[in-house]
Amino acid sequence: MYSYEDRVRAVELYIKLGKRVRPTIRQLGYPTKNSLKGWYREYEQRLDLPVGYAGRKPKYSQAQKEAAVEHYLTHDRCIAATMRTLGYPGRGTLTAWVREALPETRKAVVGSVGRRRYPETLKQTGVMALCSRQEAAQAVAERLGVCRPTLYNWKNQLLGREAPASMKHGNNSPPVPERAELERQLESLQRDIRQLQLERDLLKKKANEILKKGLGVDLQLLTNREKTLLVDALKALYALPELLARLALARSSYFYHRARVKVADKYLAVRGTLTDLFELNHRCYGYRRLQASLARQCITISEKVVQRLMKQESLVVAKAKRRRYGSYLGEISPAPENLINRDFHAAAPNEKWLTDITEFQIPAGKVYLSPIIDCFDGLVISWTIGTHPDAELVNTMLDAAIETVAGGNDRPVVHSDRGAHYRWPGWLSRIGDAKLIRSMSRKGCSPDNAACEGFFGRLKTELFYPRDWKSTTIEQFIEVVDSYIRWYNEKRIKISLGSLSPIEYRESLGLTA
Repeated sequence: MYSYEDRVRAVELYIKLGKRVRPTIRQLGYPTKNSLKGWYREYEQRLDLPVGYAGRKPKYSQAQKEAAVEHYLTHDRCIAATMRTLGYPGRGTLTAWVREALPETRKAVVGSVGRRRYPETLKQTGVMALCSRQEAAQAVAERLGVCRPTLYNWKNQLLGREAPASMKHGNNSPPVPERAELERQLESLQRDIRQLQLERDLLKKKANEILKKGLGVDLQLLTNREKTLLVDALKALYALPELLARLALARSSYFYHRARVKVADKYLAVRGTLTDLFELNHRCYGYRRLQASLARQCITISEKVVQRLMKQESLVVAKAKRRRYGSYLGEISPAPENLINRDFHAAAPNEKWLTDITEFQIPAGKVYLSPIIDCFDGLVISWTIGTHPDAELVNTMLDAAIETVAGGNDRPVVHSDRGAHYRWPGWLSRIGDAKLIRSMSRKGCSPDNAACEGFFGRLKTELFYPRDWKSTTIEQFIEVVDSYIRWYNEKRIKISLGSLSPIEYRESLGLTA
């Protein structure tokens, strides 16, 4: 309770500081925020503060107090029975009333067993025999009829805790203070060496071997589960409290995660299958396609579980690189009409074909790919891979595509950009002989051929960018790209096709690829 002067001083300072609570409390050291505001409101209404506080009315009357004590005394002095019968008060309150009414019940008797007194001559005889080292300390204690610690307590009482030089086995030892200092330094160095050894084992050996972490990992940033794995790996070499203290891991957290680790992993078999699917599909399947692949093997788990398992197994899909903006539209020249007009949906195969050329630059040289994509299901109808973006590259691809529709009534629209490859006489004559329909995008407008550009983006994101091609020859690279396209057609599932590959989708519809 604060005095009148303290409250007035607080209110005046509060007004002086612009009614700011924190500076006022910080300067005075009292009161609480709500008390200060309450004092100010009362001062504002009455222009003053009351001199004192009115006493609070007691919760129980004197009659109730006496009745409770009387019931306690007349009913075998049972506090629980009194509380149950009267319905009041609490156990602590009733106990205080009884002690106040019956102070004699607080009497207590304090006793102790007296310590055995030994004569001083016996103590001196024992200490002299101990320091002379004529016989072992245990033998001296048994001869005098005392225990060994009692003998050393007598020595400490008579000679102090610093043992004289005569008690040591050797006579060439340094003085006691210097020896004690050397022992303390040695102990300190041993502790430092042990801490460095522990640090080395945690970082170099176990963090790298078990958790696959680098040498620069911060141990405090590890999860409690990872810390538990480290403790289990090193507890044979170091004490458990020492490891827990170094890793800042609570003892309860350690035993909790240790029990969790011992529980059998119900997704253990799924983890291996998931990793195999990810590696066999060029490490490009996200959680949706991985879930669909598992479903095809009659393994049903949710997408969230697949995401969690991918994170735990470090299965990371390569991300697409950000493309630089180019505003050059190029020269506008006569060209066929844009019949596709960004409508890349087809109701049947061989209605709309898309084509373009993309470049791969590897240390061994440049490689070019020219494919034809069917808008019906994204199937790559034909493709050529070479080292020069010339007429032979696109003409060979077109010849292979025309063979797939030869003898039929399909006359697809062949959509391309306005590159010179698609205006050369060889291209035009092949288009005319096969009675195909030409369509071209605007100059420098890649969205007009977005479906073909999307295929190039997926190919480079899934195959080209994640790998290192320094030791790859051009011939090897061409084989890798050719293998990818065949896998793309035959095995790579697409969610939009019901988790089937393009060829599987056509087979499910009764169509031939």
